[in-house]
Amino acid sequence: MIAVAVLWIVKPWVPAVELSAPGPTGRRVVEHGLFANYFPVRGTRGGPGVVLLGGSEGGIGSETTREAKALQSQGFSVLTPSYFGAPGQPGQLELIPLETFDRAIAWLRAQPEVDPGRLAIVGASKGAEAALVVATRHPELRAVVAGSGSSEVWVGINWNKLKSGSSWTANGKPLPNLPFGPFRWSTLTGKIGHFYVDGLKKRSKYPDAAIPVDRIKAGVLLVCGESDTLWPSCVMSRLDKERAPSIQVLSYPYAGHEIFGPPLASGDAAYRHLARWGGTNAGNNTARADAWPKIVQFLRTQLLVPTGDQVVTGS
Repeated sequence: MIAVAVLWIVKPWVPAVELSAPGPTGRRVVEHGLFANYFPVRGTRGGPGVVLLGGSEGGIGSETTREAKALQSQGFSVLTPSYFGAPGQPGQLELIPLETFDRAIAWLRAQPEVDPGRLAIVGASKGAEAALVVATRHPELRAVVAGSGSSEVWVGINWNKLKSGSSWTANGKPLPNLPFGPFRWSTLTGKIGHFYVDGLKKRSKYPDAAIPVDRIKAGVLLVCGESDTLWPSCVMSRLDKERAPSIQVLSYPYAGHEIFGPPLASGDAAYRHLARWGGTNAGNNTARADAWPKIVQFLRTQLLVPTGDQVVTGS
């Protein structure tokens, strides 16, 4: 019991919130209710814009910043808003107002580098769940990419209490959500995937929790790893495709939850953690090497970006 109490207090499985610096090609945005990094494409007007969302780590993670810079180098002006964990924001991933994302889209479309008719939203993990939900509310979006995403609105993640409310709210009201499966002792060692696997078995009892992806007007690309141990992202991606057959799905058998993003050099410190939620380091990285160019090409096609343009980045 003492060991259990210590684990609950320390919570070694909870990721630290990071507020990654934008670096020389970007700038910090703290205005109009936003805390974000912005990576514009210099010397352009009316180009494509992307809102890029990180996952349950909160804040603005270094991996999200890496992805933003990679997209910037391909000609996309990218905004990476924090939706919890930054100053003035909720401290836990629970009851996050969808209006946070509405403000991000409105801010991006108002930038001179961006054509308001050429917008996409991209997210990974809980950010992918958010991206799909937000896209049902914004018919002006042209593209959605969800990596290791969801088919349901899930209960939120609040590490300070045993039972959380919905992940998201709209107009102050919690969205209907799917609860987790039952507690298992293995949860105390960080094995939380069963919460989602067991919870998904009850989805017929919570039909309103299903993300209505059939309402999305944009093109949708889902990317997942069949060996995902954090949540069954490929199972949920296929549920999304059942609801909206036009959705495209890229799935990889030897990849896990860390499939989303540009491939990493084997000496990169982040490479050693690619297998933490399933698959192998090499399997995840090989999947990234195949999926990332396809993600970029999907965005180019949906947002009408010519291939081979010379891009000069920076603010």
